Amino acid sequence: MKRAVIALAVLAALGLATARVLRGAGVRRDDVATYTVGKHSFVRRVTAEGNLRAVNATRLLTPRGTGRMGPMKIAWLVPDGTLVKKGDVVVRFDPSEPEKQLRDGKSDLASASARLREESIKSGAAVAGRNTDAMLARDELEQTRRFQSKDQTIFSRNQIIESEIDEHLAAAKQVHAESAKQIEGRLARSNAAVVGVERQKAELAIAHAQAALSSMEIVAPSDGIVVLERGWLSPLPKPGDSMWPGQPVAQIPVLDDMEAQVYVLEIDGSGLAENQPAEVVIEARPEHVYPGKIKSVDRLAQPRQQGSPVQYFGVVVRLAATDREAMKPGQRVRAALVLDQQDALVVPREAVINRDSKNVVYRRTAAGFEPAVVELGPATSGRVVIAKGLAEGDVIALRDPTHDRDQLGSGSGSAQAERAR
Repeated sequence: MKRAVIALAVLAALGLATARVLRGAGVRRDDVATYTVGKHSFVRRVTAEGNLRAVNATRLLTPRGTGRMGPMKIAWLVPDGTLVKKGDVVVRFDPSEPEKQLRDGKSDLASASARLREESIKSGAAVAGRNTDAMLARDELEQTRRFQSKDQTIFSRNQIIESEIDEHLAAAKQVHAESAKQIEGRLARSNAAVVGVERQKAELAIAHAQAALSSMEIVAPSDGIVVLERGWLSPLPKPGDSMWPGQPVAQIPVLDDMEAQVYVLEIDGSGLAENQPAEVVIEARPEHVYPGKIKSVDRLAQPRQQGSPVQYFGVVVRLAATDREAMKPGQRVRAALVLDQQDALVVPREAVINRDSKNVVYRRTAAGFEPAVVELGPATSGRVVIAKGLAEGDVIALRDPTHDRDQLGSGSGSAQAERAR
């Protein structure tokens, strides 16, 4: 019995020792999937959606110079894509506001004219009264001087003094009357000028309202197709919308040269640059692919819908050629933008592990798998370019060989986080 126990103990010890050896030499186990590093064609593409637009177009703007600082409300406009002739009305604006301004201006003008006439009559009467006072004061002064008591042999001293006082008083009245006459004249002119300013203000308001009423329509400057203006955050203009002077409403494009305006998710926008190749497909004709190159990229990402947290980079794709039969402004398109295209050392993304803020792969050597620090290049969701740290022909592990499958399958948080990066 003791021998059996001893035998079992020896076997357990040997099993434990074997397990420890295998665990210590886990980097050499044959059950670790491997990948042979080699040069492959690496292409990183991002997809985008948008619309076709003309490179050159005549923009139809909300009229300027109407004298109104406020917006103009659209009363009617042609549907998007309407074929028009030169001189056809494209947009009509609501004339209610300028008509009200015209009525108010005419009313103010009539009121100012009536006040001006009233002020003219009142000031004329006041000036006439001051003239009469001045004439009376002058006559009184003359009479006082003519019959002034100066003869000392006839009049007493008191009478002579009173006569002199009366002369001074009459002279003062005459000076005051003349001064009041001048003041009344200036006051009359000032009141008339104030009413005249109000009259000019009313005339100016009438002129502005008439100018606004004369520009209540936008007509087509040439034959073509009307394409309503499309913006980042706003839908197509429609009746009831308010447009500020100078704001674009629509355009008549030149159909000989088209380009694509597409939008790339902000998370996919890293590496976007001018002259990168692109392929554009019109949704209505998916069998045709039109090559092109990136013409411009917006510097800042913006939301396409108001209130949405999702942001996009606006990208303009210059097409290699324009198919006039197939391409129309406003058509929806899909584009594949090639951000990176090269022959490089490419490995599966799961082979790269982040350890202590360093990117590491496990390279197989004669002694087993050993960690090698690598420098990463461009990447996709499944593959990543190795810029430095590996050579063609190296064999690497597709998982962390220092952990067995049970540990990996149980969801080791740190290992999964490292692989996710």
